[in-house]
Amino acid sequence: MNSLWLSRFTATSCLGCGLEAHRIALQARRGGLMPCRFETVRDLDTYIGEVAGLDEFKLPGPLAEYDCRNNRLALLGLYQDGFMAAVEAAIGRHGRRRVAVLLGTSTSGILQTEQAYRQRDPVSGALPDDFNYRTTHNTYSVADFVRRVFKLEGPAVVVSTACSSSAKVFAAAARMIAAGLVDAAVVGGVDSLCLTTLYGFNSLELLSPSPCRPFDAGRNGISVGEAAAFILLERPAGSLDADDVLLLGAGESSDAHHMSSPHPEGLGARKAMRAALSAAGLQCDDIDYINLHGTATPGNDAAEGRAVAALFGDRVPCSSTKGATGHTLGAAGGLEAIISALVLQQSFLPGGINTRHVDPGIPVQYLTGNREGAPRRVLSNAFGFGGTNCSLILGKAE
Repeated sequence: MNSLWLSRFTATSCLGCGLEAHRIALQARRGGLMPCRFETVRDLDTYIGEVAGLDEFKLPGPLAEYDCRNNRLALLGLYQDGFMAAVEAAIGRHGRRRVAVLLGTSTSGILQTEQAYRQRDPVSGALPDDFNYRTTHNTYSVADFVRRVFKLEGPAVVVSTACSSSAKVFAAAARMIAAGLVDAAVVGGVDSLCLTTLYGFNSLELLSPSPCRPFDAGRNGISVGEAAAFILLERPAGSLDADDVLLLGAGESSDAHHMSSPHPEGLGARKAMRAALSAAGLQCDDIDYINLHGTATPGNDAAEGRAVAALFGDRVPCSSTKGATGHTLGAAGGLEAIISALVLQQSFLPGGINTRHVDPGIPVQYLTGNREGAPRRVLSNAFGFGGTNCSLILGKAE
């Protein structure tokens, strides 16, 4: 795989808007999870990672038909870190037909449908006239929305493979660029809070009543979060700065072991990590840090830990940042790729917060405190329901 340049990236989550907010929070070991008071939810004993102010954030008039929580979150994310200007500059270099939009999401704008159902006609059951499925709930809505924001004319795709969605778009973009279909791609993911997610995970008995504790011996479930993560991928420029970050490899697998549980030995996860190493032309010893998928459910962490140990032993320091951000579902792969890029640029390894007693049955080197260092290559894992797995390898420009 030819390396691709992350020429600009930005993240918005419960830690704040933009890269600086995330850097400060991670270095200060401060999480953004709060007791759930979302929308009409008053009966779930859990913590969530909510982005503040989305209910008051408005879309501009020309984009009003796309109004829903997911697209509001997307636009708020696009406004950060000069990302919109960077995309416009890329359009100037490549043309509107040569920039793709490839985004991941899980629930898209389903909250808009949940709210519309409360307003059904009491006689006919019809949804309200102002409800627009195509521009809100529809999974493609967020890519269509971002495409409209930039007036792009190239390919636009949404990947929805649960929690691996916004990692897999990196691999899809790499294939498109390698095939000569486009010269650049806006990749990443947007997933926002909704009632279906909260009550759905509660029905699976996977919600933690406290801020989640990945890889802790007493871990007891996830904390649901929301996020927008955007990355502009291009071929490397003629000369790169030392702090520039490259996508070196991407690996995908689908083990289809179970609809909601991973293979207990992490076979699919192991295949994805091996494939990423192969694509990057690297060996296990070349990885300096692993950002684990680390959801804080008993089965997922144990399976991922076995997969990591099978390849890397306990040599490579690793952690999950979901204790800080919550599990942002379809946005998790993109958000954690950006966190991995920050790790490379800021020369520190983030310890997982909330984890007090690392599970002794998982033989990996799990960090519970930050560590100074100068990693050159990091691996980021994103594993979804149904065994859809993706691993990314990022590295500093040589």
